[in-house]
Amino acid sequence: MKELLILAVVTFFTLVTYYLVEPFAHSQMHKHIESEGFAYKDIPALTKKGDATRGADLVAANCTGCHGIEKAGMPAPMDPVSAAQSFGVNPPDLSNAGTVFDAKFLAALIKDPAKALMVEHKFDPAKGKMHPMVPFYGAGGDLDQEVADMVAYLQSIAPKQEELTPAMAFETACGRCHAIHYPYNKDGKLHAAWTQIGEKPAFKKKQDELAFEQKVLDYQDALKKYMGTLPPDLSMYIRSRGEHYIKTFVENPQNYLKGTAMPRVGVSAESAEKVIEHLEDVGDSKRHERESVGRYVMIYIIIFAIFAILWKKEVWRDLH
Repeated sequence: MKELLILAVVTFFTLVTYYLVEPFAHSQMHKHIESEGFAYKDIPALTKKGDATRGADLVAANCTGCHGIEKAGMPAPMDPVSAAQSFGVNPPDLSNAGTVFDAKFLAALIKDPAKALMVEHKFDPAKGKMHPMVPFYGAGGDLDQEVADMVAYLQSIAPKQEELTPAMAFETACGRCHAIHYPYNKDGKLHAAWTQIGEKPAFKKKQDELAFEQKVLDYQDALKKYMGTLPPDLSMYIRSRGEHYIKTFVENPQNYLKGTAMPRVGVSAESAEKVIEHLEDVGDSKRHERESVGRYVMIYIIIFAIFAILWKKEVWRDLH
């Protein structure tokens, strides 16, 4: 009975420390921001029903000069390094944009990129600083309808949310600015490290590897000039900052770092979950296996404790 009392006391204080003291200390050391649910309440709702057929022509005429659409057989007009040297960052391929990004955010982004991305403090036309993405001023018709058509087209070619993998969500939303130094899981397979210009291939010749690394460095140089600093490697970010911080930071970076050059990403709530899942897979590639093994370990400990108590009673029975 004495041993059970000691175990109960140790368990109680362990739980108090884990669930009360540690979270309280964390809350005092780090600014807490409540999530807005990726609702983007500052952005007006779409009021027009889009026509994907008309949107295809508008996107082809107004977007493909900078963006590729691999799904539609339209390659990027420039390689990532040349694009970064021209724009500061490589414009994303739009194949998955209709699923990864929130619909009304996409509409706002097409109309006024700096405002939608919340980087107006960095790109002020009055000071001669224009955002590299040119606003869409319309093609002669109803601007809101044309934008709705473009969004409808992007949604029509994008994979369904259930078909969007965590790696796809990360690559579209984050992968042009952030690298992942460690190998990561994609479609159930372990892949090589991710760089800002794509997955690092396996090279047979050292000179080919060096040439690739030089391209990465050239891209990073352009990115540093554009952002002011090189965005951090996200390999261990989920473990050092936690899920809540990353979600709320992506939702609105200005809440944490007023004046930061990092734009609001504009992902939907579902896509944000998939980005987090990808970072969890990267930061702890054995987490699913460990969680499975952990259950069996706990069962073993409980059974062992029962037998230990019974054995102790048997050994000490004649001495009490």
